[in-house]
Amino acid sequence: MNVLFIGDVVGKPGRQAVAARLADLVGRYRVDFTIANAENAAGGLGITPAVAQELLGLGINCLTTGNHVWKHREFVQYAAGEHRVVRPANYPAGTPGVGSEVYLTPQGSAVGVLSLVGRVFMEPLDCPFRAADREIEALRGRTKVLIADLHAEASSEKAALGWYLDGRVAAAIGTHTHVQTADERILPKGTAYITDAGMTGPTDSVIGIKREPVIERFLSGMPTRFEVAGGPVMVSGVVVAVDEATGSARSIERVVEVIEAGR
Repeated sequence: MNVLFIGDVVGKPGRQAVAARLADLVGRYRVDFTIANAENAAGGLGITPAVAQELLGLGINCLTTGNHVWKHREFVQYAAGEHRVVRPANYPAGTPGVGSEVYLTPQGSAVGVLSLVGRVFMEPLDCPFRAADREIEALRGRTKVLIADLHAEASSEKAALGWYLDGRVAAAIGTHTHVQTADERILPKGTAYITDAGMTGPTDSVIGIKREPVIERFLSGMPTRFEVAGGPVMVSGVVVAVDEATGSARSIERVVEVIEAGR
């Protein structure tokens, strides 16, 4: 089974990049199941029901999120009823939505998806390590193929989670920093790992945002208004080949597709 994981989709440019390249990527890599992190897909911050439906309508099978998942109030009720969107599992008990779920590919194979958010330089939520234990225990009777989105700021925390999950998930894929790392590997017990899958959005930007207000904030220390950048866009992510019989990864390959403006 080949799983395509698309890194953080940023705003309308990111959604347009997915629309432009998804079908080609699915065909080229013989993708059976597609996941995208969409927590910045609405205006560069958060996600709305309309944006979620737009991305799911493109053929993405599951959307993961992160610390900005509740930015738009209307998404709360939507998440409670739409299990193709997974919010971080380490939110407190009673939070709307699901922290993990099992889906079927068109061929009928089961894929489990788990979302975790880090705590270093982030909000003080429940422990992602213990949340992973709980969710994996609930999922393992339904499928051996488990994909974990590690949405965290600190590379050390994502690396620690990757090692902690080694042998228990097929892939532990980092998100949140919007900068793709070059440390993809198969860990000793069979888990594919990368610290960050990268960003899907404007290339001539500061992690998807217009450069000028970001630079001004660094120079002045004063608040500025951030907006999603324009210009060329890219799709970043990874393709993981998984042995369905064992739930172990066979390979992990980084994907970067740059689309010039106007094309």
